[in-house]
Amino acid sequence: MPVHRLTPLLLCLLPMWRILTPVSSHPQHSRCQLIQRTALCNNGKLSFVPKELPDNIEELQLNYNHIHTLHSPLLYPSIKTLSLACNSLEKLESNTFQDSKFLDSLNLANNNLHIGYQESSRALKTLPRLRALDLSENKLDDEMAATLLQNLTSLEYLNLSGNLLQRLDETSFRDLHKLKELDLQRNIMFEIDGAFDSNPKLKRLNLAFNYLPCLIDFHMTQLVVLNASHNFIEWFISTQDLNDTFQLETLDLSDNKLLFFPFLPNQSHLRNLYLSHNSIRFYEHLTDNTTFLNLTTTVEFYNLKTYMSNVTAKLWDESLHGDISSLEILDLRGNQVEYFPRGFIHKMPALSRLRMCTNCLETLNLTSEQFSGSLYELDFSNNRLNQIVADENTLTTFDNLTYLNLSLNDLEWLPSGLFSSLPSLRSVDLSYNNIDICPPDKAETSTNNISFCVDWKNVISLRQLYLKGCNLERVPSSAFAGLPLTHLELSDNPGLIAQESIQSLSRTLQHLGLGNTHIQDFDFSHFQSLKSLNISRNSLDHLPPSLLNLHLKVLDVRDNRLSNIPSGHAKTLAPKLHTVFLTGNPFNCCQTEWFRTFETTKTINMVGQSDIECKDLFQTTHRVEHFQSFLCLEESAESVFWYILLIVPFSFLGISVIVLLTFKPKILKKSIKKKYLKPTTY
Repeated sequence: MPVHRLTPLLLCLLPMWRILTPVSSHPQHSRCQLIQRTALCNNGKLSFVPKELPDNIEELQLNYNHIHTLHSPLLYPSIKTLSLACNSLEKLESNTFQDSKFLDSLNLANNNLHIGYQESSRALKTLPRLRALDLSENKLDDEMAATLLQNLTSLEYLNLSGNLLQRLDETSFRDLHKLKELDLQRNIMFEIDGAFDSNPKLKRLNLAFNYLPCLIDFHMTQLVVLNASHNFIEWFISTQDLNDTFQLETLDLSDNKLLFFPFLPNQSHLRNLYLSHNSIRFYEHLTDNTTFLNLTTTVEFYNLKTYMSNVTAKLWDESLHGDISSLEILDLRGNQVEYFPRGFIHKMPALSRLRMCTNCLETLNLTSEQFSGSLYELDFSNNRLNQIVADENTLTTFDNLTYLNLSLNDLEWLPSGLFSSLPSLRSVDLSYNNIDICPPDKAETSTNNISFCVDWKNVISLRQLYLKGCNLERVPSSAFAGLPLTHLELSDNPGLIAQESIQSLSRTLQHLGLGNTHIQDFDFSHFQSLKSLNISRNSLDHLPPSLLNLHLKVLDVRDNRLSNIPSGHAKTLAPKLHTVFLTGNPFNCCQTEWFRTFETTKTINMVGQSDIECKDLFQTTHRVEHFQSFLCLEESAESVFWYILLIVPFSFLGISVIVLLTFKPKILKKSIKKKYLKPTTY
């Protein structure tokens, strides 16, 4: 072919050549995405660092690859952030970072650095500006971690979570003088002996999910956040003879084995104290009990090292709780508190959230306890409360109270005007008490500041009201008049008559609970704002037609008697619903078109879908999603078993006759002869 004939062909192929050339000459680019000076090479099945990236990149992400060794040298001198999490990295070659003078953030999480930790340590020492280092999930023990951290004097943020650290001492972090944040959660530590004495700038310390038995002689005045939750801590005692003010703002000791309220610093800025799920109780009343005359009031803690002084704590003096004047959140859920010591609540003038769920309180005296006027949330649910004491002057101080939870107690009466005196009240939970609702002709039946029924007159701020399991039989027609409720929970009140009273909330109500109330013909058509409805456990044999015009997002019809949801109803509800609960109904296996409608609607979550069951003609139970409908007629939705039952006996009889005549034909001849071939007289 002449050369001049090739020219047009080459011109046509030139644009394609320009596109394909970079791909062939730089194969690694296809596995990385470049965004300005960041290279994203995650999930690329790479076994080494790409070499063809721009020299000026400042961030390189190589997470979820197959890199075993980080070879030297790293070719990108401008790099500041390098992430190699979730590889199979065993070591960093000693000269890897010899040209990486600007690297300040290194993520090596979830690798195997326990194998080559010594050589990796030499590589880390060449990083003069390293500020953040993540060594979590690398199977490192105490010695390995100490070796890797030698001479990292610039380090400010360190993550060692998920390793095999057991015991820390003063040598563990002695070179980390600039350390500000340290994460040690999910190790197997049982002792931290002077481990943080060389870290004067440490502000945040996470010790959660370890095996620490106690924290005694706590003297880290610079610490702002300490998380020591999910350990086995029985004692927390701070150094009592220090005159310095502790900077501690958040202390989390939840899910431990504390028997006593922690002995906090005498001077602090503590704002958040989390003590849930321990065994805390107060013991001041024992000192007045003549039965325990020889009861000791102090306990001493000894240390095997002779140069450390003993720690002495007074057990029964409840005034020694330290400085809690700045406390805003106190979480004591799941303990054994029976009472508050004298003046305990009064010591917390800034308290806004008090969580006392699941304790042993029997009486709550709002007057004598002198609660703070800044109280925002008060949770005394699941206690043993049988009375709440408060006078009119006391209630006027709770003008900031927004959330009040008194559920799961033994309350039969409340202070008069309790709710009408709380102008900011937004949510009230009285579930599982024996509280009655006042009839319309009586605001509150009260005697001596005690009300044996409740109303919510003039509480225009109230949005959420929970009256579950209060043994209510009839709700007065004006019970909710004037209330802009968005949430109303009336479940577990069997036989409840409430249609007329709830009707007044038709414009505002968004979430309604009527489970286990024995409702049958409730008209929901007026509740056009309703988004969530619970009508479970009501023996309903059909869905109320009034639901079809609502814009429900959540519908709970569990444990009723529904055998079918008409196809038209399912198609109307499906585009609107986001979540539906259907388990516990005896659906008809031959009428499951509704299930296919919900199943194919991608926006619906059928909770417990695999547990929705149906019954066939013989009352055999099947899982709807696995049932094969070949024995059902789709048009009439009737079973063909009836036809089978009619045909099979006759078929069997006919087959039996044919078989009999085939193998014993003489029987037929004898039978005919006997009946028709009779002997004649001639």
